[in-house]
Order: sequence, then C-alpha cells, then structure tokens
Amino acid sequence: MNAAETLERRIRYLTCLSIVGLVASGATTIPLQCELDTTARILGVAESASGPAITDLAKWILKVRDAVRDTDAKYPFIAYGTDWLAFGHFVIAIAFVGALRDPVRNIWLFQFGMIACVLLVPYAFVFGGLRGIPIPWRLIDCSFGVVGFIPLWFCQRSANELAKKHLSSGAPRVVARASTLRSMSALRA
Repeated sequence: MNAAETLERRIRYLTCLSIVGLVASGATTIPLQCELDTTARILGVAESASGPAITDLAKWILKVRDAVRDTDAKYPFIAYGTDWLAFGHFVIAIAFVGALRDPVRNIWLFQFGMIACVLLVPYAFVFGGLRGIPIPWRLIDCSFGVVGFIPLWFCQRSANELAKKHLSSGAPRVVARASTLRSMSALRA
C-alpha cells in the first residue's frame, strides 16, 4: 500500500467515524423520554425526585425527565424541535459523504466541521447559562465539540498531504482518489 492509499484509508476511517457520531448524536435526540426514564432507572431513582442520598447528577436527570414528561403531556409539538435537531445532524452527516468521495476537493467540509466544533464550546456556555443548565452538563456538551474536532483535524491534515502528493506526482489538482492516480499512471506509461 502506497502513501496516498494510506492517507485515503485514514481519511475514510475518520470521516466514517465522524458520520457515525453525527448520526448517533442526532438519533438520541428523538426518544428523550425513554432515554431519561432508562437513565433514572439505572441511577436507581426512577420513582423519586428528592432524597438525601440522591446525587446532583440524579437530581438533574429527574428534573429534566419530569420537565420532558410534563411538556410532552401538555405540549407534544415542542418535541418537534428535537426532531429537527436530529434532522440537522443527519443532513450534516450526509454532507460528509462528499468528503468520503473526494477528500481533497471537499476539504472545506473538514474545515466546516472543525469550525462548528469550536463554536459549540461558547454556544454551550452562553445558551446553557441562559437556560439554567449546570456547568458540569455544559462541559459534557462541550466535550462533543472537542472530541469531534480531533478526527476532523486529522482528516484535514491528511487531505492536505494527499493533495501535495497528487501535485508532486503531476496529477491535476482536482484528482483526489489513489485509484484514479493509478489509472493515470498506467496511461502515461
């Protein structure tokens, strides 16, 4: 396996990882009530809302669970907002298919993703603070930006290396796939 193929494989793996993360994050916004009920059961607090032995995490989960339950009972259309949140994640994941197809030409997708990951941090702190979200929970939200940034940064770096290899081999700038380069090399020979 040559260097270009190794870079393509790395980009493909990390891009797929990012796509799976986006789809999973989106999918978890749909069944919120079920997820919160399950989490409360796992924490052993499914039937109570207070008590001296309940941790801050358990209190927060119960508060959110009860708020979602009450909102769903009185105003079920509010959950449509989280349905759209899921849809947004799915659409962004679909956009990254372009990076799978041609990572050099579509390097802007990695840059876009990294910008979104960086912006997640102040967004979580500002709007989380306005909405009364505890700081530890905002830090969890911020971790998605930090964790998401890492594979995208490696993808961008690898796509830049791949572009340099293509240019040094005399391939046109828009060619990005190693299989295409092999075909072009065979034609030149």
